[in-house]
Amino acid sequence: MPKVHLLFALAVACSAAAVTASAQSPSIAKGSRLFEMRTYVAAPGKFEELHARFRQHTNKLFVKHGMTIVGYWVPTEKGQGAENTLVYILAYPDGEAREKAWKAFAADPAWVEAKRASEVNGKLTEKVESVFLKATDYSPLK
Repeated sequence: MPKVHLLFALAVACSAAAVTASAQSPSIAKGSRLFEMRTYVAAPGKFEELHARFRQHTNKLFVKHGMTIVGYWVPTEKGQGAENTLVYILAYPDGEAREKAWKAFAADPAWVEAKRASEVNGKLTEKVESVFLKATDYSPLK
């Protein structure tokens, strides 16, 4: 499945092991932050609007609510989602901080308004997936 290959490649590129936040492994770095890799598949014809919402609103709100933006990517191959897929990684001190940040983000009036305004003509995403990651003990990014 092409999307799985994309997700695996991004995880390797970020030097993170695909494990759940609660998993215990000797290879997980002590004190590793929790990383969340999110994949959005845009609704038909809405990809540029999705990018615009991130540029104009979402980035600022992530920072406001204590989320660390690691980066954003799009696939390079059409068959792997180049026309409609956005992948990004956020980092948090731990799972509790993640839950608190997303709760505050979702309730923020600026986000509520940005979402409403950007979705007047329909939702911008048709699918959202999350994968939680912890850094390995040999990862330069923890």
